[in-house]
Amino acid sequence: MAVRKILRAGDPRLRQRSEPVPVAEIRSKEIKKLIKDMFQTMEEAEGLGLAAPQVGVLKRIVVVGFDRSGRYPEVTDGLERKVLINPEIEVLPSEKEGFWEGCLSVPGMRGYVERARKIRMRWYDEHEEFYDQIIEGFDAVVYQHECDHLDGVLYIDRLKDPRLFGFNEELDEAPGERSAVAV
Repeated sequence: MAVRKILRAGDPRLRQRSEPVPVAEIRSKEIKKLIKDMFQTMEEAEGLGLAAPQVGVLKRIVVVGFDRSGRYPEVTDGLERKVLINPEIEVLPSEKEGFWEGCLSVPGMRGYVERARKIRMRWYDEHEEFYDQIIEGFDAVVYQHECDHLDGVLYIDRLKDPRLFGFNEELDEAPGERSAVAV
């Protein structure tokens, strides 16, 4: 396993659409190593999730999961460790929910984004098992954020208002609720 370099906003690879992983390749040594490296990279950076394009690999793979996060101490429920291969998201009728999101590819900053509170997701895991689940709340926000990376979309593209974006330190000092509670 190895910690990989996380690409930052401005790198053109973050703006490209990732390619699906053929099901026959899911159990390959290359994909297994990538997944292990992604988990190690995510944990080293204290992230909640990481998409393969963030480490320069344009494949439709996302890893998520944490018990406790130093970056997000207010999130106490954690998130089950999962590997999402070729995920597809269907937004279900629901209220939108706003969060102050951050991103390992946009370090030191966060912004206010509203996302669907309820989604239906379909994906394969690292064992070629297929899933079709309804996901709600915080988990839905994390999955939407990470899966956006697979289509070359960063959370800064989804800001509710460009004035609701800035450096963590300045937002922490500003009046009002500005704590980060997403990826």
